[in-house]
Amino acid sequence: MKKSVYSRPRKPMFIPVQHRDSKPLPEVRAIEEPLVIDRASECHVTPADVAARMVDYLGRPGDFNTLEPSAGTGALVTALLASGHSPNEICAIERHHKLAGVVRRLGVPVLQDCFLDYAARIRGQVAFPRIIMNPPFSQMRKHIKAALSLLARDGHDEPATLVALVPITFEHEGAETLEFLPEDTFTTCRVRTKVMRFRP
Repeated sequence: MKKSVYSRPRKPMFIPVQHRDSKPLPEVRAIEEPLVIDRASECHVTPADVAARMVDYLGRPGDFNTLEPSAGTGALVTALLASGHSPNEICAIERHHKLAGVVRRLGVPVLQDCFLDYAARIRGQVAFPRIIMNPPFSQMRKHIKAALSLLARDGHDEPATLVALVPITFEHEGAETLEFLPEDTFTTCRVRTKVMRFRP
């Protein structure tokens, strides 16, 4: 057999290669574990727009120690921070372990404790000129009473102020109702609510 059969004198030495632009792969984000809130915690999350208005009712940001005694998922704390309140002036209390962990991520100090126990321990020793709260509805009267026992000017010229989200049936002498919230604000508990301000 002839050698020419095994040789290709005009065999191409190179072939064109198509270069493809490889786009960077999107970053794979870890799936956050959903926050499951059990009924026992009575955590009814304050809607962001309601929380923002409650902070406005509280008064201008300033050198005021502000207490959030039922911090929950941190809705009111988030609204305080968004309006310019310093995290160093906020004291948040939340007894539920997972919820307390969520609020800590906002960069504010969190006491994992029952607010009623906390108030009983510090009454007469610590005062807050600003308190903002959405208390558990079943113990709302106890929580409001405990909060009012900690409310004082604490050396400030402006009046001490407590703003609370409460059931529509709640009344308190000297407190003013600022707004009634829509029926569907808290669909899980079916409680009609309003926002009140206390200035003793």
